[in-house]
Amino acid sequence: MIGVDEVGRGAIAGPVAVGVSLIDKLNPQLTSWPEKLQDSKLMTPKSRAEIIEPLEAWVEDYSVGYSSNEEIDESGINEALRLAASRALSELLSSGPLRSQLATQGAVVLLDGSQNWLGKKAAGLEVDIQVRADTTCVSVAAAAVLAKVKRDGLMEAHDVTYPEYGFAGHKGYASSAHIRALKTHGPSAIHRLSWLTRILP
Repeated sequence: MIGVDEVGRGAIAGPVAVGVSLIDKLNPQLTSWPEKLQDSKLMTPKSRAEIIEPLEAWVEDYSVGYSSNEEIDESGINEALRLAASRALSELLSSGPLRSQLATQGAVVLLDGSQNWLGKKAAGLEVDIQVRADTTCVSVAAAAVLAKVKRDGLMEAHDVTYPEYGFAGHKGYASSAHIRALKTHGPSAIHRLSWLTRILP
């Protein structure tokens, strides 16, 4: 089972991230998932930070792919999501032994949400979609938490470069403080310009 979820879709700055996590249900060594794992949106930054190391050790493998703000502006959010997922899946499946294992045992890609922006197949694998899969499927919940932590880290790094916007706090989403900073300073190099037409004149 390969769980897939996105983070940053609704932000007005920074990349969109897609996490993919592989869980081998046939692995006899697979133990119960980390106790605090749940929908990433219901977890505090502290609880996500505490779970990340045991989560990385628990999943068979994982990857996080990104599409930049420029790619979102150029191609639209759905195409940017597909591109980020393709990058994540390509990295996940770059291992020869893993590809052989999947070819023998098969795998399903489970995507959270009601809209299948991956298509019928992703990296040659069948895609299923499930609303609120991040609350009912551990592979999707793991993908969401991993992507959230990695993207948040990127936005905190951008905060050092662009301290006037407060990226470490809102992570690129349209908070009132973020909008005030935009109106004061104008957009930065990591803002999604096509998303600012209702905010900036």
